[in-house]
Amino acid sequence: MSRIASRIAGRFADLKAEGRGGLITFVTAGDPDLETSKEILFGLPGAGADLIELGMPFSDPMADGPAIQASSLRALKNGMTLKKTLGLVADFRKQDADTPVVLMGYYNPIYIFGVDKFVKDAQAAGVDGLIIVDLPPEEVDELYLPAKAVGIDFIFLTAPTSDDARLPVIVSRASGFVYYVSITGITGTASAAATDIKAAIARLRKHTDLPIGVGFGIKTPEQAAEIASVADAAVVGSAFVDIVAANLDNDGKAKPGLAKKVLALASDLAAGVRGAGKKVA
Repeated sequence: MSRIASRIAGRFADLKAEGRGGLITFVTAGDPDLETSKEILFGLPGAGADLIELGMPFSDPMADGPAIQASSLRALKNGMTLKKTLGLVADFRKQDADTPVVLMGYYNPIYIFGVDKFVKDAQAAGVDGLIIVDLPPEEVDELYLPAKAVGIDFIFLTAPTSDDARLPVIVSRASGFVYYVSITGITGTASAAATDIKAAIARLRKHTDLPIGVGFGIKTPEQAAEIASVADAAVVGSAFVDIVAANLDNDGKAKPGLAKKVLALASDLAAGVRGAGKKVA
């Protein structure tokens, strides 16, 4: 197993040894600007993030709700590019060699960038995994195969609508972890009941031994704790993006202390996850 691929597996192994679920935090690269984004990213591990999903800004993020769509547009407006996103990861790696970083987004910017160049640059930057939400397993080989060849994990989404016929197709190529989208629809909306999530995880376990992260709709430490008690990790994104949006001035610039407020929420969520007790699933 390569160094890159082992980072995600290693982190989940550590979490299992600790007997707890993890906290996966999502933020959009370059939101609301590169420097503030860097302050947030660099501070997340210290605030308690076990893994980090970094959104690659895209002008048409169709699977995302209004909050994350707006975060992408803010980043793009302020000059964020895929090249700068990879540079942000490379800078992060200079001061954190251990925290897994997963790039999440859409295929179009990667296709335009050039798949081979993207994979090479992503590996060099220290990217551990990819979540490409608009590439189903049947259409993924163009990116999946070169990424796999250099040890970058490919993480697939499953949903309540993924039945027992579909799940084996999805998880057969997954590595790193499986992302269970706990609701149907777009990000940042309602959250699912814990009983439904527990049943869904039990069904997923029949098809994969990979860790399972659960996301969409988790906003509070109590919700994160509840999810982390039954899943391998709770994934939180829109709650962070909402804080960014709420702390911009009339010109869309970051108000003083914005990054600290984002990191304070991460600390609260991490405390909730760590206080959830020993995982029962």
